[in-house]
Amino acid sequence: MSFSVGIIGLPNTGKSTLFKALTKKQVAIADYPFTTIEPNIGTVAVPDERLEKIAQIVKSEKVTKTVIEFVDIAGLVKGAHKGEGLGNQFLSYIRPCDGVIEVVRCFDKNNHSEEDIKIIDNELKMKDQELNDNVLSSKPKIYLFNIKGNEEFPKINLKDEADMADLSEVEIKELGIKSQLDQLILACYNILDLITFYTIAGGKEARAWTLKKDSSILEAATKVHTDFAEKFIKAKVITWQEFLKSGSWKIVGKEYIVRDGDIIEFKI
Repeated sequence: MSFSVGIIGLPNTGKSTLFKALTKKQVAIADYPFTTIEPNIGTVAVPDERLEKIAQIVKSEKVTKTVIEFVDIAGLVKGAHKGEGLGNQFLSYIRPCDGVIEVVRCFDKNNHSEEDIKIIDNELKMKDQELNDNVLSSKPKIYLFNIKGNEEFPKINLKDEADMADLSEVEIKELGIKSQLDQLILACYNILDLITFYTIAGGKEARAWTLKKDSSILEAATKVHTDFAEKFIKAKVITWQEFLKSGSWKIVGKEYIVRDGDIIEFKI
């Protein structure tokens, strides 16, 4: 199961541009509201240098990264919780997401960021009150300021990022440009309280797995195979750093709490 992050904000703030840059998918982008009606959905591999190093050591035939699903949700407007601008439909798309990125417009000298944030946050809170729960407004959130040439805010130029998505790795290297999206993907991973553990499957496949922080070895076993938790006897564990140094594995039981960067070999 992958974890999902919804991309939200007012209309025309750069949500679909961000989605295109992240997923490399071609989506409709226009300067008018509600170009996106049904959500665009795409999965993105989580950058992981540790996995690459592990794969080099075991000479894996296959390398499988863990992924996050991104959902491009149409722009919300003031009154969305009452149904304005198809708001009820769009708000419903946020509910299944584990977290959200709120894209805030800061393209010009007229800074609307504070006002925009208040509008969106208020719509989420009002919808929660209407439904008598606190699901939408309590989701882990990253504010992403779509901005150029202003050091006042954490910034990313989404147009440039989307343009880079159309270039090959060779072209990007020749132009000497660098994307900031890897940092954003990792930030999403962190706000969801996720960790990564690894399996190496006898050297055939080096694979990364996503797990909630403070999860047990049995929960990790279930991620790999549904039968593993039921048949679990013990597991061999080593940190990725120790593995690279040819360190020793240790035997753990059912009570073991998985740590970020563990390499695990299950015994059933």
